[in-house]
Amino acid sequence: MNTEIVHSIHDIEPAEWERLAHRTGNLYTSHRWLAGEEDDPTAQPAYALVRDSSGTLLAAAPLYLVHDEPNTNYRPATDPAPRVIAGGRRGYHNAPLTEPDLSQPGRRMVLEDLRDTIRTFAHGHGTHHWWPYLTRTAADQLDPLYPRRPDVVEDDATIPLTGHGFDGYLAGLSSKRRVVVRRERAAFADAGHTVRILPLSDCYAEAGRLLALLQTSHGRAGDTEDVMVKVLHRQAEAMGRHARVVGAYQDGRMTGFALYYHYGHTTWLRAVGIDADRAAPFAYFNLTYYLPIEDAYRNHTTALHVGMKALTAKRLRGARTSPLYHLHDTPAAQPDLPGSAHLSASPGAVQ
Repeated sequence: MNTEIVHSIHDIEPAEWERLAHRTGNLYTSHRWLAGEEDDPTAQPAYALVRDSSGTLLAAAPLYLVHDEPNTNYRPATDPAPRVIAGGRRGYHNAPLTEPDLSQPGRRMVLEDLRDTIRTFAHGHGTHHWWPYLTRTAADQLDPLYPRRPDVVEDDATIPLTGHGFDGYLAGLSSKRRVVVRRERAAFADAGHTVRILPLSDCYAEAGRLLALLQTSHGRAGDTEDVMVKVLHRQAEAMGRHARVVGAYQDGRMTGFALYYHYGHTTWLRAVGIDADRAAPFAYFNLTYYLPIEDAYRNHTTALHVGMKALTAKRLRGARTSPLYHLHDTPAAQPDLPGSAHLSASPGAVQ
């Protein structure tokens, strides 16, 4: 195997990266998403690659040398804390990318090479690495390769979308829950707010204002309107037409929105914002679940990923949950690996 570190996702052909990433269906390790994250000044990105002798990419992972982590959910609790994140740094959904047709022994071998490449990179920066928010499958694959066992941290929720439309979704709920959902949809519709589906680039400023309102109401004082507008603007520029918003409007003003992405077989809910003083009844549930579900069916995805937290409300609306894991390497497990000289792992190498 041949291993290397590159310093920008733009140094990797999108089709080559997506050959692995799209089959996993994880938005947060897609080429386009990672390109957008490179503009974040709080960390320096790099990418660990494993290729066979013919140059075919067999395994990969984005890496982040973190300078200042603004998201407390991505701050490791271990001492000493690792400064390198392996895999996606946002989205709370993570896994290494591997060639799907590998045999089990072959996958283990390329993952060992990937681990060693990441270790060398982290060691060169005087630190070690960790994998946050791994899926169960990813944690099982990586577990034998590390001295510490993965730790369960949260449950992750996904709503399966069966059948061929919203009635198919309803059929998966209990009769009692079907009545509740229909009542919430009817009350929202009767309020007379206009519903529009549009690209984020057309509404990031309005959406940022609403997102800040919701975040600060939940105690996130640092998520000001200025900060949230900048975050959504960066996503709009990076994701283009793939960043879709369903918005509710009254008298021409946005009163609520949800941002989501169709990627792989899944629709990925990314952000929700509500003006509580102007919103229609049950706007939150309609914008978070029902309207994105309708659009998911139109785009032939088979699941809505709704993430962590508020799991009771998500389960009541048909979500199934599975655990997510943190996996930490240890400083003692970072030898000077043979052949590491060809890796760009010296301090300050990532620019």
